[in-house]
Amino acid sequence: MSEYPSLEGRVIIVTGGGRGLGREMALALVEQGARVVITSAREGAERDAVVAEAKARDQGDMISLQADVRDWSDCQRVVADTIAAFGSVQGLINNAGRGMRLISETFNTTSTKFWQAPVDAWQEIIDINVNGTFFMSKAVSPHLIEQGFGKIINISTSDITMVRTGYSPYGPSKAAMEAATSVWAKDLTGTGVTVNVLLPGGASDTALLPDTMDRKGADGNLLSPALMRAPALWLCADQSNDITGRRFIAKLWDETLPMAEAAAAAMDAPAEKPAIL
Repeated sequence: MSEYPSLEGRVIIVTGGGRGLGREMALALVEQGARVVITSAREGAERDAVVAEAKARDQGDMISLQADVRDWSDCQRVVADTIAAFGSVQGLINNAGRGMRLISETFNTTSTKFWQAPVDAWQEIIDINVNGTFFMSKAVSPHLIEQGFGKIINISTSDITMVRTGYSPYGPSKAAMEAATSVWAKDLTGTGVTVNVLLPGGASDTALLPDTMDRKGADGNLLSPALMRAPALWLCADQSNDITGRRFIAKLWDETLPMAEAAAAAMDAPAEKPAIL
């Protein structure tokens, strides 16, 4: 029996679903009976492998779409194709993102100052992490509002990373996304649509880190992408219907606790005021 009966048949889009955090969340949703659409701008073979893995579970359903979240028309097409395939859409996980490897392959050991960053790399990180999140959310929101229900989950990073030396523009891009999450949650008050943030709580074993022998984050640790599964399920399910504009840290989710207690423990305390500086 599913831990989350409300996820049976629920349609969720997961951007960047071909690898890393997105792959784990997408497969977890399928295991609970959800119908999932995964997207990525390229790496069709990776998406195909995830779909094959999902089909082998004989639960839920999954399809794969090529789409670049920087392209507004692609984002509109993803939502239209999702509705054409599954008849509706109830959720979006904005997971697609680019990290500091575009700036430097040694960013986690030798910092690159902002004035040393290649302009094209800076632009790509901002376009995907900030504009892509906005485009996908804008594309899906009218459908969620019309049905009076929906979930938007924005994947972020640790607050220390947002202001860490040498982590610009990745850190600031996620700070912008979290600020947008707060605004969108307020904008959607009374619609039945919620917007929340989910982050691993440290560097994860994904392609955002350089492929080196010393593969770890700035804090010296490395988290498994699988830790995103439990909180992502809860945030997509009915148990979180009344929660919006909040921030959840996956590494603080204790699966030995009842769901409500695990969610409360992983929920970051709300800031009294924006704490940027």
